[in-house]
Amino acid sequence: MNQKTAQPPALVRNFSVRLSPTPRGARLARLLATEQLRSWDLPLDPARQLVAELAANAADHGRVPGRDFRLTLYVVGDALRIEVTDTRGDRLPQVRTADADAESGRGLLLVEALAHRWGVAEGRFPRKTVWAELRLTPPEATC
Repeated sequence: MNQKTAQPPALVRNFSVRLSPTPRGARLARLLATEQLRSWDLPLDPARQLVAELAANAADHGRVPGRDFRLTLYVVGDALRIEVTDTRGDRLPQVRTADADAESGRGLLLVEALAHRWGVAEGRFPRKTVWAELRLTPPEATC
């Protein structure tokens, strides 16, 4: 007799916070994400590196005085989705190659290298959301 074992429903978790589009707000996004990942018993890296980069981009390139950006973390099943929404929908991010001596300009290359998938979703004007997804793998069993 072949019986199917019922699978538990996928656990869905989320966290969302609005932050000022400043270097301090970007740092706070990384710190809050780190603590949230710890509370969920999830690996910190590379997720906190992705949060740091996406939040820094929102503070640098998505800044509009008086308008916050939003950091959202979702865990659905075996995937973590990181979203950063800002109010500069007219400025979509583009991966570019920075000059060898440039001190910045490589952030989206880092996102591309670390994330399993990433992209941009245009929202209700003037918003845009830059997102990155990571597959979560269970920790290796230690003997």
